[in-house]
Amino acid sequence: MPPKKKTKKTTKKNPEKSENDLEAKYRRSVLDVAVLQDHIALQCESVKKVQSDRIDLRRRMRHMEQKLQHERQDHRDVNSDLSRQYITMQTELTNKVKRMEKEVSQLTEELVLCQEELSKEKREREQVEREKDATIAKLQHKLDNMETDYERILHENLDGLTSQLSAARQGWEDKSTTLHQNYKELLSEFGLNARHI
Repeated sequence: MPPKKKTKKTTKKNPEKSENDLEAKYRRSVLDVAVLQDHIALQCESVKKVQSDRIDLRRRMRHMEQKLQHERQDHRDVNSDLSRQYITMQTELTNKVKRMEKEVSQLTEELVLCQEELSKEKREREQVEREKDATIAKLQHKLDNMETDYERILHENLDGLTSQLSAARQGWEDKSTTLHQNYKELLSEFGLNARHI
């Protein structure tokens, strides 16, 4: 069976509606054009910035190349100066080593003399130390004896003072008891009891 043919329905378009569609399309087109123009302007600015950066980078690269050449020249100058200084220093060091070797031999001789003198001083000092220790021991013995004597004297004096204080205390206690008794009697004569006062 052969396929059925579709029949087209013809619809009459509203002229007012198609006019509105055209206006909307026109507005959309105007907006699209504006967006595209903005996009193109941004792209142009971006291209100008890239070109400016490229020019700046080339200028910096030339500057860096010049700086590198100057540094290479400075490096060569420094190397030649260092070589000259090295030779000078080597000569000075050789002379200094010779002087130092001579000085070392003189100092070695002086050291031997000083060591001999030091051993002599040590022996004398040990003798003085022994004498000093003996004197200190004698003085310490005298000091110990004096300390014992002073301790004995002090104990004797303190014992005497204690017995005197004890006798004085006994006298004061007797005197206070007598006074107390006299006042008690006086109070009782007046008819007062000492316990109530």
